[in-house]
Amino acid sequence: MTRAAGKIRMAYVVSHPIQYQAPLLRFLYQQAWLDLQVLFLHRSTAGEYYDSGFHRRISWDVPLLDGYAHEALAEARLGRGFWHSELAARLIPENFEIVWIHGYSHPTLLRAVHLAHRRGIKVLLRGESSSLIRSSNPIRRLARKHLLQWGLPRCSAFLCIGRVNRDFYLRNGISEERLFDMPYAVDNAFFQQRAAEAGRHREAFRSSLSLDPGRPVILYAGKLQEHKGPMDLLQAYMHFSAKRKREVQPYLLFAGDGPERSKLERAAANCERIRFLGFQNQTELPALFDLCDLFVLPSRKEPWGLVVNEVMNAAKPVVVSDVTGCAPDLVSDDNGWLFRAGDVISLSDALSRAFQNPQQLACMGQRSLLRVNRYSFQEDAAGLKRAAFWCLPQPVSEEFSCERAST
Repeated sequence: MTRAAGKIRMAYVVSHPIQYQAPLLRFLYQQAWLDLQVLFLHRSTAGEYYDSGFHRRISWDVPLLDGYAHEALAEARLGRGFWHSELAARLIPENFEIVWIHGYSHPTLLRAVHLAHRRGIKVLLRGESSSLIRSSNPIRRLARKHLLQWGLPRCSAFLCIGRVNRDFYLRNGISEERLFDMPYAVDNAFFQQRAAEAGRHREAFRSSLSLDPGRPVILYAGKLQEHKGPMDLLQAYMHFSAKRKREVQPYLLFAGDGPERSKLERAAANCERIRFLGFQNQTELPALFDLCDLFVLPSRKEPWGLVVNEVMNAAKPVVVSDVTGCAPDLVSDDNGWLFRAGDVISLSDALSRAFQNPQQLACMGQRSLLRVNRYSFQEDAAGLKRAAFWCLPQPVSEEFSCERAST
């Protein structure tokens, strides 16, 4: 594999192609200081595949493999317990200076950490670990504790996706100097442009969904899984609606699919204001984001919640649970509301506060847009660069020596 002169040679090891990450990888691949090779354990998600969260076969309508160098160990999904024998030869060749690992949910990712560390290659870890989420199973908690005690010391530096993630590393004994902010972000330009285009056809789109003109819209978008809290939202909406019988009732739209859908549809059978739109692909979501007046993510367990980034790019206020990882970074009193996870009354109260003054929602949405612009691929590239230069204090070439000294 030919490496460009004067660039840091970095391997990014991740389980599979992810729709959120593909545009970031294309952006990073264009950075002048970086020679990036993406290494997937498998790439089955780049085509049509069965997604257990959505409970159906899907195929993303945005490119996942274009615009950056990549290879994969296998075309099909690897078993969770499979320690692939080709890893040493293909994933961690010695001519990489840095290996960047995304998460440690698969044993092969742990194997990559071990091999890179053993070979003296610097390891960067970026993951979703959070002190907000704890397993109720004591055996799993103990196993995780030992895993962290083994794995964290083998990493040179850590890429923090947000405040909650940073706090997790600090709580586990990682020093500040080894922490570098690389916030979770989406393709802001894509979602802003698509939402703006959708805004020009908003009323036609509303009519296509058989929604009354002028009636507010509450939106949920994501997998219909129990831990995502869609039933909490449905029940909170019912409670909220019962308290405002003389006022215009908002619609509640569920965009997504999953194992909870049939249960939700039965619970909502007598309310025509609740609609189920099914799975919505990446290019379809911006029109829904533009249409809604308020977005709700009611998760009982959520390491971040990138859909919040997406909808904030459409300048919308948000309601999120207090265990949503992005909440401390993206949500405050000027652009949204928090509620206690799993508490239907607390969520109902948040909806009531949001619609006490419907005119304020548009202003709060503009503040969402201003805030999410600071969570961008440019910030990600800068954080990754700071971490890489910290790991490799000796200049790669004279061209970069001054740049490293000032980083």
